[in-house]
Amino acid sequence: MPNRAKKHRNTDNRPFWERKDLRDMSPKEWESLCDGCGRCCLHKLKDEDTGRVHYTDVACRLLDLKSCRCSNYPQRLEEVADCVVLDPDNLADLAWMPATCAYRRLAEGRGLAEWHPLISGTRASVHRAGIAIGGRAVPESAVDADDLEEHVIRWLKVPRGGLKKARR
Repeated sequence: MPNRAKKHRNTDNRPFWERKDLRDMSPKEWESLCDGCGRCCLHKLKDEDTGRVHYTDVACRLLDLKSCRCSNYPQRLEEVADCVVLDPDNLADLAWMPATCAYRRLAEGRGLAEWHPLISGTRASVHRAGIAIGGRAVPESAVDADDLEEHVIRWLKVPRGGLKKARR
């Protein structure tokens, strides 16, 4: 009698970010998680007393403020001394990553936001939702490093579900 047992097939049709651990993603899958908001490329200040990280509206010199993408991603580490390579091993140490960041959201078990390009199908959704920093940040060349404290911001939710900047 012939063996009619079916071979086990992966029938899990969930998207990769729902069925894979961050450590198990391919480089292409990992890179696709970046929503292109540009928030991680803003200069940050750390309060020495509390350890709290404060975002500024000052962008890294490599950040294209229109697209909110690094203008020289492959060589960014050579050009920007404190640029960080994000990976599953250092995610827990990067508490400064924005709460909206897909890497952080997934590491915390929160899933992707509805405006994320992998959910919406378009990169424009990040900008429409007010998550991207385009139009709300200034290039670091326009700001003296000693004046960064004057550029501290906080992100506020607004009724339409987007975000806006407010000076402290």
